[in-house]
Amino acid sequence: MKSSKKRGALARVALWTGLVGGVALAAIAADAWPALGKTARGERRAKMERSAQWLEGHFENPQPLYNDWWGSVKAMFAASPYVGPSEPLPTVPGDHRRFETPPATGLRVTWLGHSSTLIELDGHRVLTDPVWSERASPLSWVGPKRWYAPPIALAELPPIDAVVISHDHYDHLDYSTLVAMKDWNTTFIVPLGVGAHLASWGVPESRIVELDWWERTRVRELEVVATPARHASGRTVLDKDATLWAGFALLGPKHRAYYSGDTGLFPAMKDIGARLGPFDVTMIEVGQYHSAWPDWHIGPEQAVLAHRMVQGRVLLPVHWGLFTLAVHGWTEPIERVLTAASQAGDTVVVPRPGQPIEPEAPPTRERWWPELPWETAAQHPIVSTRVD
Repeated sequence: MKSSKKRGALARVALWTGLVGGVALAAIAADAWPALGKTARGERRAKMERSAQWLEGHFENPQPLYNDWWGSVKAMFAASPYVGPSEPLPTVPGDHRRFETPPATGLRVTWLGHSSTLIELDGHRVLTDPVWSERASPLSWVGPKRWYAPPIALAELPPIDAVVISHDHYDHLDYSTLVAMKDWNTTFIVPLGVGAHLASWGVPESRIVELDWWERTRVRELEVVATPARHASGRTVLDKDATLWAGFALLGPKHRAYYSGDTGLFPAMKDIGARLGPFDVTMIEVGQYHSAWPDWHIGPEQAVLAHRMVQGRVLLPVHWGLFTLAVHGWTEPIERVLTAASQAGDTVVVPRPGQPIEPEAPPTRERWWPELPWETAAQHPIVSTRVD
């Protein structure tokens, strides 16, 4: 009798545990599901399949990405103790009044952390990879958490002519931010396939422009060109490389700007410079790297090299200073960029998050980040493969 009661109690516990687990999984799925986006179909899919980058059901790089999986695992056990800041960062908050006075030189850039920038170029305003959410994740309660609030609230931004999105990883394509923008009177310019995500979130198809590498579109007097990049895409384990990735060249009547998106080093960067440069400012990713995957992110020294390859005049490093996405110290990217740039006399601007700067009249550099231990290029080289 006692044994029967015990079995019944265990069965009830198992049933209750299963119900709780099922409810929890359902809640997680409900939280994440909208942010996953949608798969491209119809004419959108047909255009993707006509791309020279499309091969056997997905997009591919001309130079495949190298991955040392065991090295990646080992890296997690050798993380820097300084992967994130221990004190609040000195951001420069602002509101819409900041933009009432146009830039004196005609070109102004406000870095908002990671890869989000507001570029004012010859009377046009362009926002790159806007991420205003608390986390770079499909879930609202877990995933890489931002180190500080957005320096400028989304509602305080001035009218934006174009939003350009380099690819669909969560630290670049943010569901909540795009939903908040869906009714904006702006043009959303994305690589092939990414428009399906935006459309599923309520962005009107008439405001979505999808581009293959080297294709271009015009927003008033501004020409926007999707440039090649060496990276990957995907929002789940099942859609790897199902959409394209790209950088962007912004060509105004008087000024030119280049945004790399996420990328490893690749030979066609010279073609970008030759065909679309020189650029008054380049915004090239410098952080979130490791030698076990040197083709995914370009690294500090190669970012400086890329700046030269695309014929840049002033480098504004991006893809650092907001999220912990790798195991290096959080200040290491900028220390290594400045070291590499000083060796060849390259001009680098390092504004505080939220601080507007004019590349043609750069401010005196201020060291607003702390002095922390970091690994040099000799200690931890990032060298992309298949590049002469």
